[in-house]
Amino acid sequence: MTKPPRKKDPTVGIAIFIVVAILLVIVTLFYNAIREKEEFDSHNATPPSVTSQAAAAANALKPASGPAQ
Repeated sequence: MTKPPRKKDPTVGIAIFIVVAILLVIVTLFYNAIREKEEFDSHNATPPSVTSQAAAAANALKPASGPAQ
């Protein structure tokens, strides 16, 4: 005699669905956080100060000293 077919247990399918949904939420949160951080950094980028520009110009004009001549 043949056995009647087993009923499918939907628990495994629902568990996989819940795990995939949670991973999707986590990935979305990370994506938004990274995108907003880059946007924040691009809006709040500080230009180089005048003193650092003057120091760079002075070093460029200064002749080399020591064995590097």
